[in-house]
Amino acid sequence: MSAFEFFFSFYGLLLGLSVGVLATGAARAFKHRKSQPVGWLTPLLAVFVALDVATFWDGAWVNYRSLPFSYGLLIGGMIVAVVYFIAAALVFPDDGDAKAPLDEHFWANKRAILGLLILANVLGVCGQFAVNLTRENGTILVINYAIALAIYLLLVGGAALTKRRGLFGVLIGLHTAIYLAIAVMSAVNPPHPDTPMGKIKAEASP
Repeated sequence: MSAFEFFFSFYGLLLGLSVGVLATGAARAFKHRKSQPVGWLTPLLAVFVALDVATFWDGAWVNYRSLPFSYGLLIGGMIVAVVYFIAAALVFPDDGDAKAPLDEHFWANKRAILGLLILANVLGVCGQFAVNLTRENGTILVINYAIALAIYLLLVGGAALTKRRGLFGVLIGLHTAIYLAIAVMSAVNPPHPDTPMGKIKAEASP
């Protein structure tokens, strides 16, 4: 096992727990759908959170697989993964919560959930900035990540602040569609391992 594989197994486990808690909440909501109306707000939020976790997971593999293992990298990954887990755990109510339509739980927790996602993505992009500055096409990569983060903040930040159901649906629905489009394009035309993020600059020989 390489140093990165060791790091990624730990990182992937923590992110996988976020997906697991979402799946558990979704199954619980479906089980109690007759006594606890589900609506569409919470399912849309759950799908977006799951896609966001998967996108971040993919970004970690692309950006960090060439880095040497360090304790700092492990702690940084743990912090981001824990933020994601807390966000995922808030999407659906627990069994012990009072039975009520999921829309009530959604409005009570939506801003906190999306705020945590924004925090995780900002931390992640900061790490990506630092890593990609060492790459041959680093400036272009940093600009691309900055544009992606700006779009993310516009859509997700707007969804976090709005109190209108329709506007939330449009903003999160649009970003969900972006994620799905990226997934389809990457499946149809998978990138070569060395090309999407650029190769690490080789050190000059002594």
